[in-house]
Amino acid sequence: MNGAETLVHTLVEQGVDLCFANPGTSEMHFLRALENPRMRSVLCLFEGICTGAADGYYRMKDRPASTLLHLGPGLANGLANIHNAKRASSGMLNIVGEHSAAHLKYDPPLMSDIEGLARPLSHWIRRVESPAAMAWDAASAVAKASEVPGQIATLILPGDTAWQEAGAPVVPRQVAAAPKAPAAARVEHVARILKSGEPALIILAGRATRGRALELAGKIKAATGCRLGTQFFTARIERGAGRVPLERIPYAVGQATEFLANFKHIITVETTEPIAFFSYPGKPSLLKAEGTSVHTLIESGEDSIEGLDMLVEALGAAATPAVLQMPGDATPPTGALNPGSIARALAAALPEDCILVDESLTTGRETMGLTVAAARHDLINNMGGSIGYGTPVAVGAALACPDRRVFCMVGDGSAMYTIQSLWTMAREGLNVTTIIFANNSYAILKAEYANMGAGAPGQQALNMIDIDRPSIDWRAMATSMGVPAVSVDTAEGFHKAMADSVHAQGPLLIEVRLY
Repeated sequence: MNGAETLVHTLVEQGVDLCFANPGTSEMHFLRALENPRMRSVLCLFEGICTGAADGYYRMKDRPASTLLHLGPGLANGLANIHNAKRASSGMLNIVGEHSAAHLKYDPPLMSDIEGLARPLSHWIRRVESPAAMAWDAASAVAKASEVPGQIATLILPGDTAWQEAGAPVVPRQVAAAPKAPAAARVEHVARILKSGEPALIILAGRATRGRALELAGKIKAATGCRLGTQFFTARIERGAGRVPLERIPYAVGQATEFLANFKHIITVETTEPIAFFSYPGKPSLLKAEGTSVHTLIESGEDSIEGLDMLVEALGAAATPAVLQMPGDATPPTGALNPGSIARALAAALPEDCILVDESLTTGRETMGLTVAAARHDLINNMGGSIGYGTPVAVGAALACPDRRVFCMVGDGSAMYTIQSLWTMAREGLNVTTIIFANNSYAILKAEYANMGAGAPGQQALNMIDIDRPSIDWRAMATSMGVPAVSVDTAEGFHKAMADSVHAQGPLLIEVRLY
C-alpha cells in the first residue's frame, strides 16, 4: 500500500468510514484511496459544509467522521464550522492536504502555516512525517477524536507521504478512555442541597440531555421539586411528548436574569453557569441573581449517566417515576404567519423521531419553546454562534440517521453562507426538509442594534442589514441544485408543506415568506 491507501485502510479499521471531501491537486492519491469500498465519501462544494456535516454526523452517532480539506486555505474555509463543532464537543478528524516536503522550500502559492491555522480550534495536530508513520498517526488521530467529550483532531497529509510506499499497516485498534464518574463528595453535596428544599435549577448539557441520563434527571425533579433546564443553545436534546421536559434559559439578558432570579442554587451538569451570549452596555455577563450559589455536579468529560444515577440513589429516588411531557394540541393553525402560528404548525406536523436542526435565529427564539410538546424528536442547536451551520449539520445528521427525516430551520441570511449544502442533499438523496424563513433581512441584527444601545438604525446601517435588493429567489436556487421547492405565506400552507414532506423521498425546500 502507498501512504494514502494505508491512511484510508487505517481509518476504516478504527471505525471511521465516512469522509466529507473537497479535494484538490495535493490530495489526488488520497482521493484514489477513497475507492476503498468500506469508506463512503461525500462531496461537498465548500469546506465549511464538510466540517459542518462532520459535526452533525457526530451529534447523532457519537463517533467521528473525517473530512478532506485542500491545504491551508481549505482548512481556513472550514474553520467557522470547526469552531461550532468544538463548542458542541463534537469529535471530527480533519485531514488537510499539504505540498510534498521537497516542494515547500520553493514557497509555492498555496503554502501556508497549516499548524498555525489549525491550532486555535484543534485539540490534537500532527504532520505525517513519513509513509511508515501513516498508520500509527491515523490511529492516534481517530483515538483522539473519539474521546469523550469529542475532540478535534487535525492530521496534515503531505503529498509525498501519500504517494510513497508505506508497507503493510499493522496498528492495534486504539480505544478512547471511558469517561469517569464524578467525585462522590460532589454528589453528596448536591444531594444535601436538593433535600433542603431551597429553590434549585439543574442545568443539563452534553450527553445528559438525552437517553438514560435525561430519564434520571426526571426522577430527581419528581423526587425533589427542583427544576430542570438547559442553556439556550444545546448540542442535542431529546424532547417532545413522553420525554422529560427541559426549560430553556432565555437568550435575551433581561429575560434570562428574570428566569434565574428566584433560584437559590444552580447545579451544572456538563456545562457552566449561564452567561450572556454577548456583552451589552450596562448589562451583566453573569446571569444568575446575586446570592445564588453555583455547584458543579458533573464536569464535561465525566459520565453523566453514572453521576445522575449516584444522585438518584443518594436521594432515595430510584423508584420515583420521572416527570414526563404530556402531548400538546396538534391542531393545525390557520391564518397569518407569525411566531405563534409557525410554532403550532411545526408542533402539528413534526413526525415521530424526526431530527430538528435549528438555525432560525429571530423566528426560532420565539417558536422553540412552543414545540416542546410535539411528537418526540431530537433538537440540535448552534453552540458556537458562527452562522452557516444549519444546512451542513443537517447533511451530517441525515447521513448518520438515514431512516429519520431531518427538518432544518434556517433564516435566509444564515442560509446564504452554506447554501451549497442543497446540492449535496440532492446528490446523496438525503431526507432533509429545509425551511427558509425569508424576511429579506438579518432581522436579528435590528434587535441587537437596539440592545447595544445604538438606537434605531439609519439608512446606511439598514443597507448593511437588509438583503432585499435584490431579493433571493429561493425556489429557483433550490431547483437549480436539484431540490424541489415550494413557497408558503400562510400558516395552513406552511403546515401542509411540512406534512407533505414527511414521507417524501429525498430533499425538499420550503420558503416561508415573512415579508
